[in-house]
Amino acid sequence: MKLRKATAAAATALVLSLTATACGGDDSSSDAGSDSSSSGGGDTIKIGIKYDQPGLGLKEPSGDFSGFDVDVATYVAGELGFEPDQIEWVETKSADRENALARGDVKFIAATYSITDERKEKVDFAGPYLLAHQDLLVKADSDIAEGTDLNGKKLCSVTGSTSAQNVKDEIAPDAQLQQRSTYSECISSLQSGAVDALTTDDSILAGFASQEQYQGQFKLTNLKLSNENYGIGVKKGDTATVNSINEALEKMVSDGAWQQAVTDNFGPAEYKNEPAPAIGNVVS
Repeated sequence: MKLRKATAAAATALVLSLTATACGGDDSSSDAGSDSSSSGGGDTIKIGIKYDQPGLGLKEPSGDFSGFDVDVATYVAGELGFEPDQIEWVETKSADRENALARGDVKFIAATYSITDERKEKVDFAGPYLLAHQDLLVKADSDIAEGTDLNGKKLCSVTGSTSAQNVKDEIAPDAQLQQRSTYSECISSLQSGAVDALTTDDSILAGFASQEQYQGQFKLTNLKLSNENYGIGVKKGDTATVNSINEALEKMVSDGAWQQAVTDNFGPAEYKNEPAPAIGNVVS
């Protein structure tokens, strides 16, 4: 009899425990980087950005982060319920963005992530939040300009970027394309003369060209070789987070924070950005 009473008591305690868990929140155990609600509430949120793109996503020597993507992501995180000190920034290189989302390493990615049909098969996108154009960064005394045949030229881009793919498929199939893991490596190759040009989005190139250590060394060709619609990447199927981010982006534009971020990050380079795109309006 005593054994049966003890078992009954234990069972009652278990039921009460499960009931309390169901009624109470589980915010403390949520993983904001992967499976937590897009409305926030966890201790931190993991956001994928670039670490080496001045003006967009840059890890400063102090350990702080700066750039347009960082400002956009911070605003969005705030709308999802996270303060700036609750954000954990995760470096996501171009070639690993889809994998990072699939693995649940991050909740979303804001890292000059162009929306393409191929990528939409693997991830979902909110936005777009910026329309950029593929361009070339060359040395200040370079004669590469509009009308220049780029076939045979040595071009550098980043592995996994749409810019590298565009060179192969459309712009100059016979160019000598050299792919690096970061844009900083391409800049070094351009400085040394190992390549004739760095090709990627004009927003990224403007960020580099405006840096104090590079001022006067390089110029943009303003060729507008393609349209690059920057979106915020989200794990495939996470429609709730996509919708929440889109609402945040619309609010960021309407309250002036988007334009302020553009001015703060691209103003020094006199970057002539396109107006804020409408959500869902992907320019081909």
